[in-house]
Amino acid sequence: MLTYKAAYQFVEGGVHAHVLDFPGAITRGSDLAEARLLASALLDMAAFALERGEALPRPDPSLSDPDADIEEPIYRHMRASAGVREVPTEAVSWNGGT
Repeated sequence: MLTYKAAYQFVEGGVHAHVLDFPGAITRGSDLAEARLLASALLDMAAFALERGEALPRPDPSLSDPDADIEEPIYRHMRASAGVREVPTEAVSWNGGT
């Protein structure tokens, strides 16, 4: 399990939220409950990174946002698979139609 930290800042018209260790995992809600849906943004960012073959950022519990009104952990459960993906035996290339 990975434990990331979410930071919430109350702004005019709602709440801004982001994950301190995960650049790009940001959202905004009309209230704190809506902003806490940040977990879905984190899931999307994690899935996208893994699909591109990138490692997930290592959580750093010492990170903090001085502008945050609230900080709290987000727990990310990861599953590993020993499954084998089928790879085509014939290479297919696209040469731009030439």
